[in-house]
Amino acid sequence: MNVIEVKDLRKEFTSYSSRSGLKGAFRDLFTRNYKILRAVDDISLQVKQGEMVGYIGENGAGKSTTIKMLTGILTPTSGEVMVNGMNPHKEREKFVQTIGVVFGQRSQLWWDIAVQESFRLLKKVYKVSDEDYDTHMKEVIETLEIGPLLDKPVRKLSLGQRMRCELAAALIHNPPLLFLDEPTIGLDVLVKMKIRGFLKEINRKYKTTILLTTHDLADIEALCERVVLLDEGSIIYDGRLDELQKNWVEGKQVHFEFQHAVEKSQLEEVSTHFDVKWRCGERENQWIAMIDGDDDAISKLMSQVMLHHSISDVKINRVSTEEIIRNIYEEGINHG
Repeated sequence: MNVIEVKDLRKEFTSYSSRSGLKGAFRDLFTRNYKILRAVDDISLQVKQGEMVGYIGENGAGKSTTIKMLTGILTPTSGEVMVNGMNPHKEREKFVQTIGVVFGQRSQLWWDIAVQESFRLLKKVYKVSDEDYDTHMKEVIETLEIGPLLDKPVRKLSLGQRMRCELAAALIHNPPLLFLDEPTIGLDVLVKMKIRGFLKEINRKYKTTILLTTHDLADIEALCERVVLLDEGSIIYDGRLDELQKNWVEGKQVHFEFQHAVEKSQLEEVSTHFDVKWRCGERENQWIAMIDGDDDAISKLMSQVMLHHSISDVKINRVSTEEIIRNIYEEGINHG
């Protein structure tokens, strides 16, 4: 069963520009210069029940605009949207009962009242029974470790404390679908780990479907098997994260630290028989080989380099997802 069904979804915005000078301002009173900006460009997407999907891309790629259309905040310019079997814009009151939303830079909690009072207000909004609230929220509060925060005003919470409370607030009605837009932005490592662990647990226990947008690709690696990669409003990759890691970019990096200065041309000369790219490391006399091949190829490359140059240190790393994404954007790939 598909929880999210999107076909040829498009969102365009009209952008007005002002002419310079007094004469230009006068002309703007009668005629305006404008252009159409396409934030989301005819995307199609299906998400099954229980999936945890990473929706990623650079700033301005169209991630948040897509989320806002899927949650009914924005009306699409064209295309079809069905979420939880409903049109988010035409069945809004019924639809919002079936989703939870966390925007990392916007709060759904009331700033000046205690957290538990915000929870009680949201309980009324979502028409959650006392029994369901007590059973479900007791577990959420314990897992997120927010019990001591419930009687504090939201304005007195740290960012990490507030985000854990925001996540709990989004789950008061135990929705089958959760939208998370930058939920760990600005948080320290321990808080991120707590939130990731909690999301895994609700996905396992309730089969909660989660669509996650984030710039922290460690969140994606920890939570999502599937990623959807967006560029300039179009989907350029939709598939398993491990396939992206395996197919798009070399899977291993070999970090060489040399005892003396070495030029890139010298390294290329001794590695002509290997499918390898060289780039400068962060430290002095450090070079990184990004090699496409199995362990045997890596071993032979290391032997060849060490035969010609003195090495003080060498180590092998898997290419990070962050670097994979960066390389995809830098090298460019066909849309589709």
